[in-house]
Amino acid sequence: MSANDAPRAPQPSAPYDSAFLKACRREPVPHTPVWFMRQAGRSLPEYRKVREGIPMLESCMRPDLVTEITLQPVRRHGVDAAIFFSDIVVPLKAIGIDLDIKPGVGPVVERPIRTRADLAQLRGLTPEDVSYVTEAIGLLTRELGATPLIGFAGAPFTLASYLVEGGPSRTYENAKAMMYGDPELWADLLDRLADITAAFLRVQIEAGASAVQLFDSWAGALAPVDYRRSVLPASAKVFEAVAGYGVPRIHFGVGTGELLGLMGEAGADVVGVDWRVPMDEAARRVGPGKALQGNLDPTVLFAPAEAVEAKTREVLESAAGLEGHVFNLGHGVMPSTDPDALTRLVEYVHTRTAR
Repeated sequence: MSANDAPRAPQPSAPYDSAFLKACRREPVPHTPVWFMRQAGRSLPEYRKVREGIPMLESCMRPDLVTEITLQPVRRHGVDAAIFFSDIVVPLKAIGIDLDIKPGVGPVVERPIRTRADLAQLRGLTPEDVSYVTEAIGLLTRELGATPLIGFAGAPFTLASYLVEGGPSRTYENAKAMMYGDPELWADLLDRLADITAAFLRVQIEAGASAVQLFDSWAGALAPVDYRRSVLPASAKVFEAVAGYGVPRIHFGVGTGELLGLMGEAGADVVGVDWRVPMDEAARRVGPGKALQGNLDPTVLFAPAEAVEAKTREVLESAAGLEGHVFNLGHGVMPSTDPDALTRLVEYVHTRTAR
C-alpha cells in the first residue's frame, strides 16, 4: 500500500489540531505522527550546501539560515513537526561563555567551571540575548502554517557536563567529582543552568513554538539514586517554569532505560525512549498519564527497506497500547543516513497507522 492509497484524514488548520500535538496530549490521532531528532542537519545535501563555510554557532544566529534549515526536512520528508535548528550551547554562548563548536569534536569551553568563583560566568539569559531566536521562530511559524514547531534546550545536567569537563567526555569524571565531592556547588551550578534553560524555552514558546523538548543527552551516565538526588530537581524546575504555557513538554535522554520513571517524574508530558527498551516496557516504567516518543534504532536505516519496515512494525506493535505515541528514532539521525530512507519511513508509518 502506498501513501497515495492511504485514507486521507482532514488536514489540520492550526498546529493545535495536528496529529503531533494530539498525540502529545494523548488524544485520538488520524495516524501516528513522525518526526526525527536531528532531522534538520548533516544527512541532507541541501543542509550541507547552505551551511558551507559557515561555522555552526554562526548558523544558529542567522534567522534566515535557521528558517531554511528547519524547513528542509518538512519539505523533503513530510514529517509531522519541525524542530527548531539550534544547538544546546547557544544560550551559554549568548550569556558570554567563551566556547566554540569545533568540527569533529563538539562544544569546547575555554574556561571550565570547577570552583564557586567560576559560577560568576553564568548570568541570567534575557530575550534580548537571543533576539535572533525570536526573529527566526516568527519567520518559521508563518511558513509552517499548521505544522507544529518544536523548541528545545539542553537539560541542566548535560550543559553542566560540558561546562565542567570543558568539552565532550565519555566518563564525566570532573562533573561527577563535583557532584559527589561538592554537592552544594553542584546544586548551585545546576540551579543556575535551570534558570538559563527555562528562560531559553520561554523565549521560544512566546515566539510561537508549539511544544518543547529538553535534551538530557548524557543523563544515561548516572545511577538512578544520583539522578534523583542531584539532577531531577533542576530538570523539574525547568519543566515547572514553562508549565503555565500549556504546550507539551518532552524529556529525552540516551541510555536512560533505568531512569525513565524518574524522567517522567521531572514533569514532562511526553517521555522520549531510546532504542534499548521496548515501548510497552517503557510505558510500564514511566507509568500512566504520559505519552511516549520513540524509538527505532537509528542504525536500522542503513539496512534494506524490508528490514527497516520489519523493525518499524516491531516499534509500532510495541506502542499499540500506549495512551499517546510519537514515532521517532531512539536517538538522532546519523550524518551518513540516506535521506530517502527517512522519507520512506515517514510514508510507511503514516500508511501503516492510518485510522
